[in-house]
Amino acid sequence: MEKLSNKRLKAGMIVAKDIKTKQGQTIAKAGTVLNAQLIAKLSFYRIAEVYVDEKLPDIQDATKEVELVEEDESIPEPPAPPEPPKSEPVKESKKRNETIAYSERLKATPEFQEFSLNYSKNIAALKKSFDQIIAGEGDKIDSNNMLLEAETLFSSRTSLDLFDMLHNMRTVDDTVYAHSVNVALVSRAIGKWLKMRKGELNLLTLAGLLHDIGKTQVPEEILNKTGKLTDEEYDMIHRHPEMGLELLEKVPGIDPEILSVAYQHHERFDGSGYPEHLPGEQINDMAAIVAIADVYDAMTASRSYRAPKSAFQVIAAFENDGLNKYNPKYILTFLQNIANAYQNNRVILSDGVSARIIYINQGKLSRPMVQLDSGTVIDLSRQPDLEITKCL
Repeated sequence: MEKLSNKRLKAGMIVAKDIKTKQGQTIAKAGTVLNAQLIAKLSFYRIAEVYVDEKLPDIQDATKEVELVEEDESIPEPPAPPEPPKSEPVKESKKRNETIAYSERLKATPEFQEFSLNYSKNIAALKKSFDQIIAGEGDKIDSNNMLLEAETLFSSRTSLDLFDMLHNMRTVDDTVYAHSVNVALVSRAIGKWLKMRKGELNLLTLAGLLHDIGKTQVPEEILNKTGKLTDEEYDMIHRHPEMGLELLEKVPGIDPEILSVAYQHHERFDGSGYPEHLPGEQINDMAAIVAIADVYDAMTASRSYRAPKSAFQVIAAFENDGLNKYNPKYILTFLQNIANAYQNNRVILSDGVSARIIYINQGKLSRPMVQLDSGTVIDLSRQPDLEITKCL
């Protein structure tokens, strides 16, 4: 008999002593043959060590079903991990190419090509509207057409489909217009998760489309500068909410909510934002939603000096630094829905190995449980040296 940590457990080992939770609930009796599902369950219940027999069972015993004790229904059951693949283990070089292969397959689909075409139309229409507003011709913009174009991109897609499409539209030189379309769509997704009414969703989407118009007044060489900004350049970028407000105020009949979003989307719940360092209760609700979408899109974008961050790396950034900076109701709704959208999705870990998400840890959304192609289950909440770098 030997006492092993969870990390050393392997399918086929025999449990030597009954396994129980801290509350005394029996998970498996002595003599049970471990499999991937049971090992995942041990991690779920945070059972760190298990007594196993030193001698592995013979082949006939190992194929027997695991004898599990019927459990109290009040204790949550983690989802069963998928069966390990029966093919030969994938070579490391092939694993590293999974991201490229997946992206190429997606871009070859009719659905993506249709999305790409509509996406380009959205950007062109938004640029035309921006130009009209800047020229003092705000009375000529067609807000209904802008909304219709955005709804075409959004409609009939799951959350994962939408975010997947947006991620694969990315280029290193994403424009203000592409960013604004992305923010509008992500904001609309948040609004739907919050169960907003249709009229509110439309207003939120329009506000997302127009929120960054002030950046058109900042020289591109400053917006795209990779080195350290001078004080003057920093101040100019920080003035874009004010410049956006000045432009939009000239649009006849514009909704005050849109003006608030343009001016306040860099304010933060803890008062650390700009331009006025407003505390949470003074920040417009739609501005608070667009602020989250704005940061998410910026962090998942490609930059000349860094690769785009994965959804789980962005969630980790919010968990580590941002939860107090955003409206709790909105940020928690956003993070939970983003993480849950990737349940059962394939991912690449920071060590280059591919895996599948089998359980979202609600207490640490950025670090779910994953199953490697070998069948090994890893709880990333207990593996600080590993993270998800790409979602496939």
